[in-house]
Amino acid sequence: MANTFKNSIKGPAGTGGLTTYTTPAATSTTVIGVNVANIVSQNIYVDVQITDNSAGVTKYLVKGAVIPQGSSAVLVGGDQKVVLEANDSMTVTSNVDNSADVIVSVLEIS
Repeated sequence: MANTFKNSIKGPAGTGGLTTYTTPAATSTTVIGVNVANIVSQNIYVDVQITDNSAGVTKYLVKGAVIPQGSSAVLVGGDQKVVLEANDSMTVTSNVDNSADVIVSVLEIS
């Protein structure tokens, strides 16, 4: 089994939602960090959703996190980790269009 650390750097996220990471087929992933940076001149509210492809469900990891102007938030990190199975995905949505840059750090196990 190969273990590979990777970053998925995406943005800007907005009102339409942005898929920030999708686990490849035949791979399990441990999400070890999610950082969202506010890149506009007002506060934003951010949602992060996880889609479990095999179960056909999408649920909130974070809902309505306030990120002040000129700031960022670590939404996953430290002691908290999230496990994703093959073809699962993470989506970030903001209440303001084109307002958030996202970095997702993962460990892929294949």
